Amino acid sequence: MAKVAFIGLGVMGYPMAGHLVKNGHEVTVYNRTSSKAAQWVEQFGGQSAATPKDAAKGQDIVFTCVGNDDDLRQVVLGEQGVIHGMHAGSVLVDHTTASADVAREIATHIKPLNIAFLDAPVSGGQTGAENGVLTVMMGGEPADFDAVKSVIAAYSRCAELLGPVGSGQLTKMVNQICIAGVVQGLAEGLHFAKSAGLDGLKVIEVISKGAAQSWQMENRYQTMWQGKYDFGFAIDWMRKDLGIALDEARRNGSHLPVAALVDQFYSEVQAMKGNRWDTSSLLARLEKTRN
Repeated sequence: MAKVAFIGLGVMGYPMAGHLVKNGHEVTVYNRTSSKAAQWVEQFGGQSAATPKDAAKGQDIVFTCVGNDDDLRQVVLGEQGVIHGMHAGSVLVDHTTASADVAREIATHIKPLNIAFLDAPVSGGQTGAENGVLTVMMGGEPADFDAVKSVIAAYSRCAELLGPVGSGQLTKMVNQICIAGVVQGLAEGLHFAKSAGLDGLKVIEVISKGAAQSWQMENRYQTMWQGKYDFGFAIDWMRKDLGIALDEARRNGSHLPVAALVDQFYSEVQAMKGNRWDTSSLLARLEKTRN
């Protein structure tokens, strides 16, 4: 079993770190809000540290799962960052959804210290984290991936190496681009069903057996039909992710008209005070327009 640190106990990191303990790993956690770390220790065992640096000392693997590029730089490269506690031969695995640029920046900083780095954003949402069935998209060296994949298996059902550092983040951008279009299509379909006087639940039960089927349809259609949007990934975070993807698209010359349009739609939901609603709340915008 491995000695690991987990930095960041948000809605994803909290259960992910818990699965590591359940699978027999020795876990030290750090969270910016110390009371959350204390709560985690009470629930799962392990121990907490006062700083990312302290959490990283003596660990084989350090996991990070924080909010954005700036948060990641702070917990890795800051004055009390993990880089100052990690030892040569250890591995840093970042589960933050961030830019490919910051992944490459961190890899460049830690390479002279003989510390390996893998960018490893995840998909599956809070439910996937709680159930230990996340998908992990990774960028880095094959030998480093091989060194950590059995540990990551504690909270994932699929972990794949996609290429060099940055490839994990680029793949997560593809993931979010695809989700944006699917959720908007589902919202429009349900909106149309309501306007046509159909029983939306029966409609979805039928069409989900055919080519229209998707994860979003299977897991969100009932709550969407009921106008409930407190089930998963918040709009604020989705807009952050789409912003990263759109910035990258401008650099690499790709055209993302649907993603850009859905990002605009999400901004309208934010204006409806829906910042913390889940991504399926695109239907609420359509319902407001109809009313």
